[in-house]
Amino acid sequence: MSAALRKTGLNVWDPEVHLLPGDNWPAQVGRALEESDAMVVLLTPNSVSSPHVKAEMAYALGSKNYSNRLIPVAVGGRDQLPTGEIPWIVRKMPWVDLPNPETGDPEVKPIADALLGRT
Repeated sequence: MSAALRKTGLNVWDPEVHLLPGDNWPAQVGRALEESDAMVVLLTPNSVSSPHVKAEMAYALGSKNYSNRLIPVAVGGRDQLPTGEIPWIVRKMPWVDLPNPETGDPEVKPIADALLGRT
């Protein structure tokens, strides 16, 4: 996903790319959150129950830097997600659906358009 977003010209911070063994994981993630102005959150059955993902979404929802630029992406379809684990405000936001993430490069145009303010 991050590589596909980079191809659209976006600057993407991805923990799988930017975190190295021995890095202070919480400090690096915190710094990335502070320096970002938008968040794409990939929601899967596992991620919605992760305390780390919940904290990162809460940060994005409360930060002035993000100015309503949290983009939830349902990986594998929303019907697979336990909605009770998703903050109510996120459930009310416009979502991007990524129904088949295993099919190679994901279709990121709706995400890039949202981040770049295109409709």
